This record gives sequence, structure tokens and C-alpha cells, in this order.
Amino acid sequence: MGVDRKVTFCRICEAHCGMVATVEDGAVTQLRPDREHPLSSGYACPKGIAMLDVQNDPDRVVHPLKRRAGGDGFDRVSWDDALADIGARLRAVRDRHGGEAIGWYMGNPGAFSYSHPLWVKGFLDALGSRHYYTASSQDVANRFAASALLYGCSALLPIPDLQRTDFLLVVGANPLVSHGSVLTAPRIKDQLHAIVGRGGRVVVVDPRRSETARAFEHVAVRPDTDAWLLLSLLHVIFAEGLEDWRALVHQTEGYGWLRDAAAAHPPEATEDRTGVPAQTVRALARDLAAAPSAAVYGRTGSCLGRFGTLVAFLLDSLNVVTGNLDAPGGWVFGRPAIALDEIAELAGLATYGKWRSRVGNFPEVLGAAPASLMHREIREPGPGQLRALLVSAGNPVLSVPDGAALQAALGELDLFVSLDLYVTETNRHADYVLPATTFLEREDLPIAFLGLYTTPFVQWTEPVVEPRGEARDEWEVVSALGDALGVSPLPTPQLRRLGRRLGKLVTPRRLVDLLLRTGPEGDWLGVRRRGLSLRRLRKAPHGVVVSQHIPTGVLRRKVRHPSGKVRLDPPEIRAEVDRLAASNGHDPAFPLRLIGLRELRSHNSWMHNAPLLMRGGRTHAARVNPADAERLGLADGGAARIVSPSGAAEVTVKVTDEMTEGTVALPHGWGHYGGWQVANAAGGVNSNVLASSRAEDLEPLAGMAFLNGIPVRLEAVDRAAPVEAAADAEPAPA
Repeated sequence: MGVDRKVTFCRICEAHCGMVATVEDGAVTQLRPDREHPLSSGYACPKGIAMLDVQNDPDRVVHPLKRRAGGDGFDRVSWDDALADIGARLRAVRDRHGGEAIGWYMGNPGAFSYSHPLWVKGFLDALGSRHYYTASSQDVANRFAASALLYGCSALLPIPDLQRTDFLLVVGANPLVSHGSVLTAPRIKDQLHAIVGRGGRVVVVDPRRSETARAFEHVAVRPDTDAWLLLSLLHVIFAEGLEDWRALVHQTEGYGWLRDAAAAHPPEATEDRTGVPAQTVRALARDLAAAPSAAVYGRTGSCLGRFGTLVAFLLDSLNVVTGNLDAPGGWVFGRPAIALDEIAELAGLATYGKWRSRVGNFPEVLGAAPASLMHREIREPGPGQLRALLVSAGNPVLSVPDGAALQAALGELDLFVSLDLYVTETNRHADYVLPATTFLEREDLPIAFLGLYTTPFVQWTEPVVEPRGEARDEWEVVSALGDALGVSPLPTPQLRRLGRRLGKLVTPRRLVDLLLRTGPEGDWLGVRRRGLSLRRLRKAPHGVVVSQHIPTGVLRRKVRHPSGKVRLDPPEIRAEVDRLAASNGHDPAFPLRLIGLRELRSHNSWMHNAPLLMRGGRTHAARVNPADAERLGLADGGAARIVSPSGAAEVTVKVTDEMTEGTVALPHGWGHYGGWQVANAAGGVNSNVLASSRAEDLEPLAGMAFLNGIPVRLEAVDRAAPVEAAADAEPAPA
């Protein structure tokens, strides 16, 4: 077949860097950055290059697997036999318990496919099931909830205008490692340094002196205290008359309540809790308000605490109060080639609180319930009890709190099916593991991220190679399951009706072409000669820059509240401020606070089997401040036991002054015992054994897991002596 080079783009993280694949005799033999990509311009991070290891991994699942009758290991089966048995067992569950007893969990990589999430959600909706779970409840659900409360649309996601801002305040994000999150900004390091280069500032608020904080200005804050800090910033702005009254009057309603709420939190009253000196808070607030343009941006570090939705709400409120919402260089609404917020709203997918979860009574967020409660949804009897579960592109046993409880509950299901690249910690006891395609083996367009690009852009890719073995795209498997159950997995009732008339003609490819052509930049089915269509994108493999800048002055067209204004006093947020005021301080039994840590050569739990990323003697270690280490008798490279109210784990210690005193950081996604050799050999522990899955410990407005700021203590461990795992920790109830 010879050698060929094919242009594509990475779908591991949100930067979507351009890549070129070398294909020899039908196999990918090299991945390198695409120098002709208009935005990433020849850059790709180590994870993108290491996708070659994943693509060709000998541990990868490439044929359908069925669990042996004895429960130990798998045997290869045909797709026909697998789908026939799965279909029959799903029908039996539906006949016995109703369609609402069938559920699906979709992991983070699912969001990077334009077809996978749409078909999964359509399948569940057609069955009448509310058992839809995603990694969002460990990541970003509260961002959607805050948008629903602020703007009236959960799918509306403003971003910082990095190209034009004079002042960027980053709260709990590390974009030099994450490359941006809820923000698509290829070469984000260059974009951040460009802010400073034109005389602006980048200030990073974080308990750890992260890679981004080291490169710019750092304000150290105690974990899980962001809400107090943000209220104090608002206090100074209102108290000193620094607010933009024109913006408040014309853009918002309810600002009087926000002003009064902030009045109760002067910096002098919060500095003992946040660890940020009052004079630092006051100077930061004044500089933010005085900047010609500014944007306040936060991500997972600010999302995963006890008040995540409130924090997301307050981050946006700072943008509003300083007059930077919908303004050049400020907090802006992207310009997507496919207006996903409008389409999702019309299709009834941009929801928040439309219904509440069976267990815990949490509001749904974009149709999803809290994944932390899946084990209880399986075990608690009654109408709607979860009896059959499909998991795609996800490893929730490692990614949700109390994975042991979930693992035990999975064994009680009538049917458990997984679509994945590997046998993981989650699916190692599944009834079936079905082989899925990698992003190199499927067509794609980053539909979920088009509105998050700092430079409006769109790119289409064809598959680079045919699927390995018998791997199939997830949407094809979902369609086959829909056929077996006599339901259409198309994502809206209108499309399902159309599908009944057109049969198999309604495919993701045809759907995305229609959305593209009828979108804001489309060719309007031939009326606009230079408009976008799939045909045009196929002729521009490196992608198309839609506009050099994000347009502003669009707020009235974006806000869905009847008033047309941003709401700054929703009752849900008022209640959260009251809960904040009543929250307790430190428990002396757990004097430290545990935070997560993103690593450049890791991505959640699925890339630890890539030799390129694991070379160099990588070890899983907890970062500890030198003063804490000395006080507790911990040595660099030694062992310690981290104990929380929910669990315990033994870890290697890395003593480093990048940590704020009183704070411990532990990377997530480690602790493997699945069907992957390199990952298993890497050791480490699952950091989420230290988190609680109890409903009362989840964030109430979005059902988010409490993963940042967990109260812990550290105990020195003599590795020569036997260690009991969690002897004095109270495990969360299973």
C-alpha cells in the first residue's frame, strides 16, 4: 500500500492541535505536529505524539470480548453473537423493569467525538431513561449550572478573549499543562505570554505554584476557599465605587443583592480563611477594575470544591461587575460555525433542573445525573432502579469517589457492557467489552468546542486509517443496539421521526453537514458561495479560520432570561451564599487539605499504558511543602499515609516548595489493575479513594464530586513494616 501522510487533528484535550500521520501499509507509524495548521502552527504536546503508542498498543482491545462463564477473563466472540446477546438481555431488562432501568456512563473522551454523545443521549431518551452519567460530574457540570442561572442557558459558555485582554486573572487553572479547558486555545503558552508582551498581566490564583503560576504572577490561596476570595474582590470593587455602573444597569438584574452579599465579606474578614492578605486582595481588585480590558477565568481547581457552582457564578460576576462581559478583551461568547447552544436548546438538550435524580434529589445538568451516585442507583430498589449499564470511553471505578463501592455494585447488574480501547479497572468484570475506534480511525469535527476557540476556527478530518481489528465507532454500536430494541438513537424527537422515514440515511456525517451549512458561517445550502460546508472543509484539511477575533455586542442575543439580562440574584445562589456563611472550619483530626494535580504526560486514567509517556522513571507522588514534611517527619522519596474522612492511601512523598503550607497535591488517574501491562507496572494509588460518594457530600447545585480541598492528615510510614490500608479511616457507605 506504500507510504502516505494524512492531515488530522488531536482529540485528547481541548487544544485540538493539528497533526500529520504517516501511514505505511495501512498502519500509523508516526505522528508529528502539523506545521501548516493555522493555530497550532507546528506544536503538539507529548500526549498527542504518544497517541501512536495507544493506536498500536498490543494491550488494546480490537475484537469483541465476552466474559467467561466462570467470571475470570474473556473469550473472543463475533460482533453478531455479541450484539444478539446484548440486545436480547437489554430487551429482557426493559420488559421486566422498563426502559428507565437502562443507563449509560460516558467518559471524557466521548466529548471529543462529534457523533458519540449525540447518539448515546438519543438512545437513552428514546428508551425514556434518565440514567445518563458523564465525567462532567467530576469535571465541569457546575460551569453548565452557573450558565443556566446567569444566562438562562446551560450550554452557553463564555471564554476569555486572550487575543485582546490586558489583564487575565486565572483561578484554579493550569493552562500551561492542561492547554486550556472550557477554552480552545492552541499554543496557549504563546497567547498568555503575548498578554505580558503587550504590557498586560497574567495573575494565577492557586494553592500550588503550578507551571502556569511559575511563569507569571502567583497569588497563593488555601484550597476550597475561592468563594470567600471572590466575594472579597467584589466587596472591594463595590465599596470603592470601582464597578461599571453602565454595564450593571444595561446588562444585569439583581446586582443589588450581589453588592449586599459581597458587603459581608471584606478582605480583612476572609484572609484567615483564604490565606490571602487583605492588602493583596484589595490591590488585585483595584488592578482588575482599572485594567482597560480584563477577563476572569477558572477551571477544575475552582470547580471541584464544596461550592463549585457558586464559585463559577462569582467568576462570571466579576467579569460583569467590572464591565468586561461581552467586551473586547473580556469575557466573551465564541463564534462557532455550528451554534451548539441554540441547537441544543431547540432540541431540548440544554437543560438544567428539568428533573431531579432518583437518589439524592440533584438537578440534572445537560440531562445527566451525578456519576458519584451510580452505585446507589444500582443498589437502591424502587421504580427506575438501574439494572443494565453501558460504559463508553470511561473508567469510573478510577474517576468517581469510592470506586470500590461502584465496582461491587457493577457485579449486581443484570447486564454490564463496555465500549473501550482497553480492559480497564471498570470493565474487567463486564459481561462484554466491545472494541472502539481511536480518533485516528474515525471522521470528526469538534462540534462541542467550536464556541470555545479564542480564534474562531473549524476543521474536519477523515479517518487516517481503517479501524484496527474489528473496532467500530460508538455511534454504529449504539445504532445496532437501537435496532435490537426497536428504538431510534437519533438525538432529537424530530430527527427520530425523520429517521423513521429515511431509515439509515440519517448519519452523523449528514447531520453535521446540514448543521454546518445552515449555521452562522454556512453556505445556506448553496445561497452563499463562500459559506462553509463539509465539501469545502474537505478541501481545506488544515482547517478554516472563520474570523480573526470574536465578535462582541451580542449579549442580548445570547441571554435567554425573559428580561434579556444576566441574573445576579437567583435563589439557588442566594441559598449557597447562606450555606457558605454557615460552613464549618477545619477539623483538627484532618488539618491539611488535598488538591488534585494535572500532569503534562498524563490524561485522566487512559494514557498510562503509553511507553513514551511513562519513560524516565515516572512515579506517582504526593507533593508536600517542606515545612509540613519536617513537622510530620516525612522525607523526600519516603512513604506517607494520606487519611481522609472517607479513606486512606499510601503514597510516595515529593517534598517541594511549590506547595503552599498546609496543602498536599496528588495527581489523579493512577492506581491501575486492569488489562494493561505498562500502566499496572507503574504503581501509584487512586486518589479518589480519599473522596466521598455520599449524597450529602456532593455539591448541591450540580451534583459535583468534592475532589479539591479534601480534609486529610499525613502520617509517616516505615516501608519496612506492614501497613494496614485505611485502618482508622471511616469508609463511605457502600
